[in-house]
Amino acid sequence: MKLRPIEDHVVVKIATAAEEKKVGGIIIPDTAKEKPQIGEIIAVGTDEDLQKIVKIGEKVLYGKYAGTEIELDSEKYLILSKSDILAVVED
Repeated sequence: MKLRPIEDHVVVKIATAAEEKKVGGIIIPDTAKEKPQIGEIIAVGTDEDLQKIVKIGEKVLYGKYAGTEIELDSEKYLILSKSDILAVVED
């Protein structure tokens, strides 16, 4: 299944952090970790201004509680509006 955002929305694949261990071997469960705030754009809406700002494949930084999270084909995605995108991450 594919997602095709409309207007000023983008679909972002949420970055997944590998399971971490702290000193002493304590494993922090995913539910206790902070939500990632960076992801890769996989689809861009039809808004011309948005298409000039971001491109498919770029990584973006977004607000902690921004967007709508969905799970599709066992992958987590976020649908964000243009105003939810804080910055484009450049390597």
